[in-house]
Amino acid sequence: MNRIDRLLGILTLLQSKKYVPAEKIADKFGMSIRTVYRDIKALVELGIPVSFEAPKGYFVVQGYFLPPVSFSSEEANALLLSESLVYGFADRSIQKHYSNALNKVKAVMRSSQKEKLDTLNDSIKMQMHPRLTLNFDYMSLLQNAIVAKTIVEIEYKDMKEQATKRQLEPVGLIFYAFNWHLIGWCHNRKDYRDFKVSRITRLRDTALPFQKTKHIELSEYMKNLPVDY
Repeated sequence: MNRIDRLLGILTLLQSKKYVPAEKIADKFGMSIRTVYRDIKALVELGIPVSFEAPKGYFVVQGYFLPPVSFSSEEANALLLSESLVYGFADRSIQKHYSNALNKVKAVMRSSQKEKLDTLNDSIKMQMHPRLTLNFDYMSLLQNAIVAKTIVEIEYKDMKEQATKRQLEPVGLIFYAFNWHLIGWCHNRKDYRDFKVSRITRLRDTALPFQKTKHIELSEYMKNLPVDY
Protein backbone atom coordinates (compact mmCIF):
# COMPACT_ATOMS: atom_id res chain seq x y z
CA MET A 1 0.00 0.00 0.00
CA ASN A 2 1.47 3.37 -0.98
CA ARG A 3 1.40 6.28 1.45
CA ILE A 4 -1.47 8.16 -0.23
CA ASP A 5 -3.71 5.10 -0.04
CA ARG A 6 -2.64 4.55 3.56
CA LEU A 7 -3.44 8.16 4.54
CA LEU A 8 -6.87 7.85 2.96
CA GLY A 9 -7.37 4.55 4.77
CA ILE A 10 -6.41 6.11 8.12
CA LEU A 11 -8.81 9.00 7.54
CA THR A 12 -11.64 6.58 6.66
CA LEU A 13 -10.90 4.57 9.82
CA LEU A 14 -10.93 7.74 11.95
CA GLN A 15 -14.28 8.78 10.51
CA SER A 16 -15.78 5.33 11.17
CA LYS A 17 -15.22 5.48 14.95
CA LYS A 18 -15.43 8.03 17.74
CA TYR A 19 -11.85 7.43 18.90
CA VAL A 20 -9.04 5.30 17.43
CA PRO A 21 -5.89 4.52 19.48
CA ALA A 22 -2.55 4.74 17.70
CA GLU A 23 -1.98 1.03 18.41
CA LYS A 24 -5.13 0.10 16.47
CA ILE A 25 -4.04 2.20 13.49
CA ALA A 26 -0.62 0.53 13.57
CA ASP A 27 -2.16 -2.96 13.66
CA LYS A 28 -4.65 -2.15 10.92
CA PHE A 29 -2.03 -0.91 8.46
CA GLY A 30 0.95 -3.00 9.59
CA MET A 31 3.23 -0.15 10.61
CA SER A 32 5.04 1.21 13.64
CA ILE A 33 3.63 3.67 16.16
CA ARG A 34 6.24 6.21 15.01
CA THR A 35 4.90 5.96 11.44
CA VAL A 36 1.37 6.48 12.76
CA TYR A 37 2.51 9.75 14.37
CA ARG A 38 4.07 10.87 11.07
CA ASP A 39 0.94 10.00 9.08
CA ILE A 40 -1.35 11.81 11.51
CA LYS A 41 0.92 14.85 11.26
CA ALA A 42 0.69 14.65 7.46
CA LEU A 43 -3.12 14.58 7.62
CA VAL A 44 -3.11 17.67 9.84
CA GLU A 45 -0.75 19.46 7.45
CA LEU A 46 -3.23 18.71 4.65
CA GLY A 47 -5.85 20.66 6.59
CA ILE A 48 -7.77 17.70 8.06
CA PRO A 49 -8.77 18.48 11.69
CA VAL A 50 -7.42 15.39 13.48
CA SER A 51 -7.16 15.76 17.25
CA PHE A 52 -6.18 13.54 20.18
CA GLU A 53 -7.76 12.82 23.56
CA ALA A 54 -5.85 10.78 26.15
CA PRO A 55 -6.24 7.89 26.73
CA LYS A 56 -8.97 7.29 24.10
CA GLY A 57 -7.05 8.09 20.94
CA TYR A 58 -7.31 10.11 17.74
CA PHE A 59 -10.51 11.53 16.30
CA VAL A 60 -11.67 13.78 13.48
CA VAL A 61 -13.26 17.00 14.75
CA GLN A 62 -17.02 16.91 14.37
CA GLY A 63 -18.33 18.60 11.25
CA TYR A 64 -15.60 17.43 8.86
CA PHE A 65 -16.72 15.10 6.07
CA LEU A 66 -14.95 13.31 3.27
CA PRO A 67 -16.07 13.90 -0.31
CA PRO A 68 -18.05 11.05 -1.92
CA VAL A 69 -16.21 7.73 -1.50
CA SER A 70 -14.77 5.96 -4.51
CA PHE A 71 -15.24 2.19 -4.34
CA SER A 72 -13.18 -0.45 -6.11
CA SER A 73 -15.09 -3.14 -8.01
CA GLU A 74 -14.14 -5.68 -5.37
CA GLU A 75 -15.45 -3.47 -2.56
CA ALA A 76 -18.71 -2.84 -4.40
CA ASN A 77 -19.14 -6.59 -5.03
CA ALA A 78 -18.55 -7.32 -1.36
CA LEU A 79 -21.30 -4.85 -0.40
CA LEU A 80 -23.70 -6.55 -2.79
CA LEU A 81 -22.91 -9.97 -1.34
CA SER A 82 -23.45 -8.55 2.15
CA GLU A 83 -26.94 -7.47 1.07
CA SER A 84 -27.78 -11.09 0.26
CA LEU A 85 -26.55 -12.16 3.69
CA VAL A 86 -28.57 -9.42 5.38
CA TYR A 87 -31.72 -10.63 3.65
CA GLY A 88 -30.92 -14.17 4.77
CA PHE A 89 -29.97 -13.56 8.39
CA ALA A 90 -31.61 -10.31 9.52
CA ASP A 91 -35.20 -9.32 10.18
CA ARG A 92 -37.37 -6.91 8.20
CA SER A 93 -36.28 -3.82 10.15
CA ILE A 94 -32.58 -4.41 9.43
CA GLN A 95 -33.29 -5.34 5.79
CA LYS A 96 -35.07 -2.02 5.28
CA HIS A 97 -32.28 0.07 6.85
CA TYR A 98 -29.53 -1.82 5.03
CA SER A 99 -31.30 -1.41 1.70
CA ASN A 100 -31.63 2.35 2.29
CA ALA A 101 -27.96 2.60 3.28
CA LEU A 102 -26.82 0.60 0.26
CA ASN A 103 -28.84 2.84 -2.06
CA LYS A 104 -26.96 5.84 -0.66
CA VAL A 105 -23.68 4.04 -1.33
CA LYS A 106 -24.74 3.21 -4.88
CA ALA A 107 -25.61 6.86 -5.45
CA VAL A 108 -21.90 7.83 -5.33
CA MET A 109 -20.74 5.01 -7.62
CA ARG A 110 -19.80 5.43 -11.25
CA SER A 111 -22.40 4.42 -13.85
CA SER A 112 -20.18 1.57 -15.07
CA GLN A 113 -20.00 0.17 -11.52
CA LYS A 114 -23.77 0.36 -11.14
CA GLU A 115 -24.25 -1.59 -14.37
CA LYS A 116 -21.83 -4.29 -13.20
CA LEU A 117 -23.63 -4.50 -9.82
CA ASP A 118 -26.97 -4.95 -11.56
CA THR A 119 -25.48 -7.81 -13.59
CA LEU A 120 -23.93 -9.40 -10.51
CA ASN A 121 -27.15 -8.98 -8.53
CA ASP A 122 -28.91 -11.33 -10.96
CA SER A 123 -26.12 -13.87 -10.46
CA ILE A 124 -26.27 -14.15 -6.64
CA LYS A 125 -29.19 -15.88 -4.97
CA MET A 126 -29.80 -17.45 -1.55
CA GLN A 127 -32.23 -20.24 -0.79
CA MET A 128 -33.11 -20.29 2.90
CA HIS A 129 -34.87 -22.99 4.85
CA PRO A 130 -38.44 -21.84 5.74
CA ARG A 131 -37.73 -22.11 9.47
CA LEU A 132 -34.97 -19.50 9.07
CA THR A 133 -37.32 -16.90 7.60
CA LEU A 134 -37.33 -13.94 9.99
CA ASN A 135 -40.88 -12.60 9.81
CA PHE A 136 -40.50 -9.94 12.48
CA ASP A 137 -39.15 -6.42 12.74
CA TYR A 138 -37.69 -6.07 16.23
CA MET A 139 -33.92 -6.03 15.74
CA SER A 140 -33.51 -2.37 14.84
CA LEU A 141 -35.42 -1.30 17.97
CA LEU A 142 -33.41 -3.76 20.08
CA GLN A 143 -30.13 -2.42 18.69
CA ASN A 144 -31.16 1.11 19.66
CA ALA A 145 -32.16 0.01 23.17
CA ILE A 146 -28.84 -1.82 23.66
CA VAL A 147 -26.87 1.27 22.66
CA ALA A 148 -29.07 3.71 24.61
CA LYS A 149 -29.19 1.36 27.64
CA THR A 150 -32.96 1.61 27.96
CA ILE A 151 -35.38 -0.96 29.38
CA VAL A 152 -37.59 -2.84 26.93
CA GLU A 153 -40.90 -4.53 27.62
CA ILE A 154 -41.69 -7.72 25.75
CA GLU A 155 -44.53 -10.18 25.46
CA TYR A 156 -43.05 -13.62 24.89
CA LYS A 157 -44.24 -17.14 24.11
CA ASP A 158 -42.00 -19.95 25.34
CA MET A 159 -41.63 -23.43 23.81
CA LYS A 160 -44.76 -24.55 25.67
CA GLU A 161 -46.68 -21.63 24.10
CA GLN A 162 -47.07 -20.01 27.52
CA ALA A 163 -47.22 -16.21 27.25
CA THR A 164 -45.46 -13.91 29.70
CA LYS A 165 -44.72 -10.19 29.89
CA ARG A 166 -41.18 -9.18 30.88
CA GLN A 167 -39.18 -6.02 31.46
CA LEU A 168 -35.56 -6.44 30.35
CA GLU A 169 -32.29 -4.59 30.24
CA PRO A 170 -31.00 -5.78 26.84
CA VAL A 171 -27.26 -6.42 26.76
CA GLY A 172 -26.83 -8.02 23.34
CA LEU A 173 -27.99 -10.10 20.39
CA ILE A 174 -26.43 -13.46 19.54
CA PHE A 175 -27.07 -15.58 16.45
CA TYR A 176 -26.73 -19.25 17.40
CA ALA A 177 -28.58 -22.51 16.70
CA PHE A 178 -29.92 -20.84 13.52
CA ASN A 179 -31.85 -18.17 15.44
CA TRP A 180 -31.33 -14.67 16.82
CA HIS A 181 -31.41 -14.56 20.63
CA LEU A 182 -31.86 -11.51 22.85
CA ILE A 183 -29.78 -11.63 26.02
CA GLY A 184 -31.09 -9.41 28.79
CA TRP A 185 -31.31 -8.86 32.53
CA CYS A 186 -34.88 -9.84 33.43
CA HIS A 187 -36.49 -7.68 36.12
CA ASN A 188 -38.98 -10.48 36.84
CA ARG A 189 -36.34 -13.19 37.43
CA LYS A 190 -33.52 -10.94 38.69
CA ASP A 191 -31.11 -12.78 36.41
CA TYR A 192 -29.92 -12.94 32.81
CA ARG A 193 -32.26 -14.69 30.41
CA ASP A 194 -32.06 -15.80 26.78
CA PHE A 195 -35.07 -15.00 24.58
CA LYS A 196 -35.46 -16.28 21.03
CA VAL A 197 -36.36 -13.14 19.08
CA SER A 198 -38.81 -15.01 16.84
CA ARG A 199 -40.90 -15.86 19.93
CA ILE A 200 -41.39 -12.21 20.90
CA THR A 201 -44.98 -11.25 20.08
CA ARG A 202 -44.78 -7.62 21.16
CA LEU A 203 -41.91 -5.24 21.89
CA ARG A 204 -41.80 -1.74 23.36
CA ASP A 205 -38.90 0.50 24.30
CA THR A 206 -39.88 2.15 27.60
CA ALA A 207 -37.12 4.80 27.22
CA LEU A 208 -36.36 4.24 30.93
CA PRO A 209 -32.65 3.91 31.80
CA PHE A 210 -31.11 0.67 33.06
CA GLN A 211 -31.46 0.10 36.80
CA LYS A 212 -28.50 -2.29 37.04
CA THR A 213 -25.24 -0.36 36.92
CA LYS A 214 -22.99 -3.05 35.42
CA HIS A 215 -23.73 -5.98 33.13
CA ILE A 216 -21.89 -9.10 32.05
CA GLU A 217 -19.84 -8.87 28.86
CA LEU A 218 -21.61 -10.60 25.99
CA SER A 219 -18.45 -12.59 25.18
CA GLU A 220 -18.52 -13.98 28.73
CA TYR A 221 -22.19 -14.90 28.47
CA MET A 222 -21.49 -16.77 25.23
CA LYS A 223 -19.27 -19.24 27.12
CA ASN A 224 -22.44 -20.61 28.75
CA LEU A 225 -24.47 -21.13 25.57
CA PRO A 226 -26.09 -24.57 25.31
CA VAL A 227 -24.59 -25.17 21.83
CA ASP A 228 -21.36 -24.14 20.13
CA TYR A 229 -22.76 -23.02 16.78
